[in-house]
Amino acid sequence: MIDLRSDTVTRPSAGMLAAMTSAPVGDDVYGEDPTINRLEETVAGLLGHEAGLFTVSGSLANILGVRALVAPGSEVLCEASAHIARAELGAHAAVSGITTRTWSAPAGQIDLEQIRALISADLGRYFVSTAAVSVENTHNFGGGSIQHAYDALADELDARGLPLHLDGARLWNASVASGVPLASYASRATAASVCLSKGLGAPVGSVLVGSTELIREARVWRKRLGAGWRQAGVLAAAGLYALEHNVERLAEDHANARLIAEVLADAAPGSVKPDQVETNIVVADLAATGKSVPEVVEAARAAGVLVGGVGPTQLRLVTHLDASTDDCRTAAQSLARLLAA
Repeated sequence: MIDLRSDTVTRPSAGMLAAMTSAPVGDDVYGEDPTINRLEETVAGLLGHEAGLFTVSGSLANILGVRALVAPGSEVLCEASAHIARAELGAHAAVSGITTRTWSAPAGQIDLEQIRALISADLGRYFVSTAAVSVENTHNFGGGSIQHAYDALADELDARGLPLHLDGARLWNASVASGVPLASYASRATAASVCLSKGLGAPVGSVLVGSTELIREARVWRKRLGAGWRQAGVLAAAGLYALEHNVERLAEDHANARLIAEVLADAAPGSVKPDQVETNIVVADLAATGKSVPEVVEAARAAGVLVGGVGPTQLRLVTHLDASTDDCRTAAQSLARLLAA
């Protein structure tokens, strides 16, 4: 099977497994795992922040990061299809007592006019106050889009004294595709998260970065939520290996995604705009094809290709290091035949 459901489906390489089995470890709850400490310091340095915190998932990193900026009963603003609003099972409300209001924009982009209209000052005891704005870069359900008004938003929030939360699960992709250094993105945010288990190919883990004080408080909340590590340096070693070997090669995934988009656009005109595929995610709209998402997903599976549905008419394909160019071409051609039939 050629699995393009997500870039989370990768398996550790032989080199990564070797790094994991040879990693020095200790009890991280006591702060004594040297490999975790090195990972946290490395990622914080890459992103231009003082400290980092290794977490089991991107969702947990986001929960901790948003909570650090937004008190219970206050609100965070984000785009309507953002991961924190759509794909974290209401955790920010259920766990942290935080409300959310959203703007909606094509490809999940920042819309400064809408954000300005949404921001609420402290209007008194009967009105919720905006405590932070969250931005996802790249934007998952926006088709892996890069946020092009990011600095303008950061400037706006700085002027208002509002913090920015960056969900940078695929920030590596944004940096490689745009040429913008990681720290140029992440240092504008008060709290930022990055994922190691998506395009970088580690089996598990994300890192939250911020000030020393913010990370100290997040560490307390990580433990409070039952997510303290013990000898998890074996997992941190995978992240360190990924950072050393798998960042620059993301450009290959981006090229493969464009290849897929071009094949699908030829087979089903209007379903995909290849010039809008910026990174490793292709979202195809089947509305004009007369075919349903479940129908295509099942037919693709029968043809040896795994893809996913992310909306009533939207199909998502995600390229990654375990899907070669030949794999991606084969998968695209199989899907093209299904869409054209």
